[in-house]
Amino acid sequence: MRMANKPTATTAEKLATIQQGYTLEGATIELGAAIVDGEIHKEAQVRLPLAMMNRHGLVAGATGTGKTVTLHMIAEQLSTAGVPVFLADIKGDLSGLATPATGSEKLTARTSALGQQWEAKNFPVEFFSLGGDGHGIPVRATITSFGPILLSRIMDLNDTQESSLQLIFHFADKNNLELIDLKDLRAVIQYLTSDEGKAELANLGGLSKATAGVILRELVGLEAQGMEKFFGEPEFDTAELLRTAPDGRGVISCLELPTLQTKPLLFSTFLMWLLADLFEDLPEAGDLDKPKLVFFLDEAHLLFNGASKAFLEAITTTVRLIRSKGVGIFFVTQTPKDVPADVLGQLANRVQHALRAFTPEDAKALKATVSTFPVSDYDLEETLTSAGIGEAVITVMNEKGAPTPVALTRLRAPESVMGPSADDLIRSTVAASSLLVKYGTAVDNLSAYEKLNGQAAAPTGDAAPGLPPVPASSSGVPSGASQADIDAEARRIEEEILGRPSSRSSSPESFPAPPAPVPAPAPTSQQDGMFGDIAGALGGALGGGLKSLVRSMGTQLGRDLMRGVFGTSSRRRR
Repeated sequence: MRMANKPTATTAEKLATIQQGYTLEGATIELGAAIVDGEIHKEAQVRLPLAMMNRHGLVAGATGTGKTVTLHMIAEQLSTAGVPVFLADIKGDLSGLATPATGSEKLTARTSALGQQWEAKNFPVEFFSLGGDGHGIPVRATITSFGPILLSRIMDLNDTQESSLQLIFHFADKNNLELIDLKDLRAVIQYLTSDEGKAELANLGGLSKATAGVILRELVGLEAQGMEKFFGEPEFDTAELLRTAPDGRGVISCLELPTLQTKPLLFSTFLMWLLADLFEDLPEAGDLDKPKLVFFLDEAHLLFNGASKAFLEAITTTVRLIRSKGVGIFFVTQTPKDVPADVLGQLANRVQHALRAFTPEDAKALKATVSTFPVSDYDLEETLTSAGIGEAVITVMNEKGAPTPVALTRLRAPESVMGPSADDLIRSTVAASSLLVKYGTAVDNLSAYEKLNGQAAAPTGDAAPGLPPVPASSSGVPSGASQADIDAEARRIEEEILGRPSSRSSSPESFPAPPAPVPAPAPTSQQDGMFGDIAGALGGALGGGLKSLVRSMGTQLGRDLMRGVFGTSSRRRR
C-alpha cells in the first residue's frame, strides 16, 4: 500500500498522519520523534513493532551520518526487551554497549526535545573474534561445516572450480575423512592428485587433476595469509547467540573485526556462515511476539560484491526463510543499491540516513533510493540530501503488515557509551566469560590429515582459566606482511607439499584455465523420485558438480549434505 497525501496538507494534517500510522498496540522499539516542516514534534513518536523485526530491515546512509549509532540505540532496546542481538563491530565503537554513558547538558537538551526519558546504562555484552583475531572469544568453523559454496567464495573460485570442490567434499564425507581445518582439505586434494589416489579421482568424474591443482594453489594462498586460524575446533555453536542474561535482558554478541580491510571477503562470508548455521539448526517458530535474535550485517556490500549466482541465490533463500524461525536480519550499508533486488524486496523496515549527491552516480543512487519509499508529504530527494547527523527517513511494517507513513526522524540517543569500551573492561569481560574455557584454546583432533598421513592427532592442552585466548598460527608470514611476502610463503608451502618447484605466479592470469568438468552419468530409474526432484530443484543454485553428485548418491548421507542451502553440513563435533 502506498501512502498518498495531498501536497497542500497542513502541518497538523501531516502530524496526524504520522501519529495515526505509528500508533501500535504491542511492544515497540522507540526510534525517535518526527520532524515535520523543519520542527521536531515529540508528540509524534516513530517506532518499530517488536513483533515485526523478523521481517528484516535496512539501515543505510553515507559515511558519517550515524548508522552505527542507530544500530547501537536499537540494540540497547532489543536487549532490554529480552531479545539477543548479534553485531559485527567493524570500527570498535560498539563495544561501548558494555559501559554506561555520561550525561551532559547538551545530551539532556537533545533527549528532552525528543521526549526521551534518558538514563545511563550498560548492557550484557559477550565479545567474540574470528579465530582469536582480537580480544574476544574465538569463533571458529570446521571446513566440513563451512561447506564448499562458502569456501569457494573465500577462495574466489569460478563456477567450474566450485563444482569440483563440492565433489572433493563428497569424496571426503563418503570416506570418513573429516575436514576440520585447511590442512585436512589440502591433504585430501593432495591424495586425489597423487598416484595412489588417481583411481579415486577418476571415479569422481567431474573433477580433473588440473582443476584440483588450481584449488590446491588457492588453498595454499589462504594458508600463506594466515587464515588457517579461522578454521578448526572447537567449532562455535551458534546457539550461543541466543542467550539471555540472568536478569532477562538479551545478550549482545559483539564480533570484533579489527583487520576487516585486509580480509573483507573472509569476514563477510563468515557472517553468512553464522546465519546459515542458525537457519539449519533452528526449528520453525511462526509468528512470535518478539524475535529470537536480531542479526545486524554491517558493510553488507562486501557480501554481494562479485558474488556468484549460487551464492546470491543461497543468500536470498536464507533471508526469505529464516524469518519463520524467529530471526530478523538488518543489512547495514551506504545505499539500497548495494543490496540485490531479490534481497532488498524482503527488507520491510527501512532506516535511511542522509545521502550525498556529489557525482552523477550519487544522483542515480539517490533517485533509486527515493523510488523504494512510499509516496509522502516529504520531498525525499531534498530531505535525504539535507538530513543532519542522527536523523533518518523511516518507514517500517506495522502490525497489520502494511508500511507506515514516511517520517523524517530525529533519532533517540543511546544510553551507553557511543565509542569503544576500555580495553581493560573488554579483557576482564572475556576472562570472566563461561565460554572462554569452551572455545578459548584450539584443539587438533584426529581428522583427514592424520588419517591420510598415518599420524596421531597432535596433543592439545586445556584452556587457561581466566586468560584471554592467544591464537596460534602455523603460517610463516608475520602480521602485517606485504603481498610479496605472502606470495613467497605460498610458493614455499607449495614446493614443500608437492615436492617440486612452485607453479605459483604473482599474476593470477598466468594460472592455467581449468578444463570443463566431465559430464556426470545420467541418473538411473532407481535414482528418480523425490530425491531426484530435490537434486533438480537445487542443482542450479548449488552448482553442476553437486547436482551430478546428488543424483548419483540416493543415500541418507546425500540427504544430510543437501539440507544446507550453502552446502553446509550439520554433522559437527561440538
